[in-house]
Amino acid sequence: MAVKIKTQAGTIEISNDVIATVVGGAATDIYGIVGMASKNQIKDNLNEILRKENYSRGVVVRQEENGVAIDVYTIVSYGTKISEVSRNVQEKVKYNLETMLGVSANSVNVFVQDVRVLPD
Repeated sequence: MAVKIKTQAGTIEISNDVIATVVGGAATDIYGIVGMASKNQIKDNLNEILRKENYSRGVVVRQEENGVAIDVYTIVSYGTKISEVSRNVQEKVKYNLETMLGVSANSVNVFVQDVRVLPD
């Protein structure tokens, strides 16, 4: 599915893959986020072997009446405050969706799937 935006010149369709890529890019920019947790292990492990960057991994986009609902599955760095990192992800995702795509996010749900200790 896609988000449809009607303008005077016509209709703009933004696919869920584009939305997921914007969300994943915004989430990985936040301090304390180590990476995105995968929902599709086989496909994403192949992409890691091929060194292909995939920002949409760990992002689920659901269409709603007047916007979208976003689920973000993250991996957080050990020693950071999880609630603060999650709140920052929510704010940045909402901001990027509104400024880059003109799409309003009704909800941004952040799921912390793992905590990793980073080497010094």
